[in-house]
Amino acid sequence: MTVTALGLPQRRHSQGRRAAANAEPVYAEDPGLIDRFGRVVRDLRVSVTDRCNLRCTYCMPADGLDWLDNDAVLTTGEFVRIIAVAVRDLGVRSVRFTGGEPLLRRDLEAIVAGVAALHPRPEIALTTNGVGLRHRIDGLVAAGLDRINVSLDTVDPERFARITRRARLTDVVDGLAAARRAGLGTIKVNAVVPDRQDLARLPELARFCLDHGYQLRVIEQMPLDADHRWNRTQMVTADDILDALRSEFTLVDDDRPRGSAPADTWMVPGHHTPGGEPARIGVIASITRPFCGDCDRTRLTADGMIRNCLFADSETDLRPILRSGARTSEETDAAITAAWRANTWAKAAGHGVNDPGFHQPDRPMSAIGG
Repeated sequence: MTVTALGLPQRRHSQGRRAAANAEPVYAEDPGLIDRFGRVVRDLRVSVTDRCNLRCTYCMPADGLDWLDNDAVLTTGEFVRIIAVAVRDLGVRSVRFTGGEPLLRRDLEAIVAGVAALHPRPEIALTTNGVGLRHRIDGLVAAGLDRINVSLDTVDPERFARITRRARLTDVVDGLAAARRAGLGTIKVNAVVPDRQDLARLPELARFCLDHGYQLRVIEQMPLDADHRWNRTQMVTADDILDALRSEFTLVDDDRPRGSAPADTWMVPGHHTPGGEPARIGVIASITRPFCGDCDRTRLTADGMIRNCLFADSETDLRPILRSGARTSEETDAAITAAWRANTWAKAAGHGVNDPGFHQPDRPMSAIGG
């Protein structure tokens, strides 16, 4: 890892054009989303709901949270309208739908189809806990879904039930198999290691993924839990994760350019994807090896807030722009564009988790979107 003159950590990739840290944004060359440090946003994460049908211990209380009121949540048309502006006017190339649990939106297929009809068409991905996936995957693929990530921390039924407070492991495994049958290419499994006792089970999860042709990505737990119980001294680090995996597997450094992807990846000799490529395992070390210097993301919450970082301490509300009724269609789109550019320009150099004065965001991960 190197560090730029602006103090941004860089890894394997440079985002190109730099802007003076205190200058006003200039869009003559690139009318898209750019921040003060020259990072160009191409990836939009869209949380379509804050609700979830699991109660993972590292995410939310057993009784759930105070969910957003229905009238606060964006409609099908509002989601498509905002995403259209992002794709057409702001240079977004990839859209990932998240939650909460996005499959709880009955209109998810309609939202996906609306985004797939945009010109230029963005890549469309989904992150889900997989519980209801086998019932929805065919419709989502038909609507235009390109890629999928399924959250799964363990393949031990008893441990799964303790972590999620629900005995739904079979449903998740069936959902993964259904995604394979639906013809999706790379299927990724996102795992968190919530406790050090789970490190011993991590090779079992890796074996499951390798045997079924899924790409495992293990994520350092971040301070985004609703209970604010995250503790740095108890956190399972990337080094812990790699040590556990290497106890049973040989990991070879992946020499492919990482670009703006969050995961460092390793090839696993002797294992291959269904397409014949070398199998890979990824580790997302958001805390111990932050990749903020290569971040190309912006976020839209279910209630219409733009966030320039998971850990941002401010948001930009698009609902007044959408729902005022006082603007023409063109004026509304222009107002969304201006608000989004201003929000992106204000993006901090890094997430600040390792700074002495860091404070956890008020919104938990389930309300922000993964």
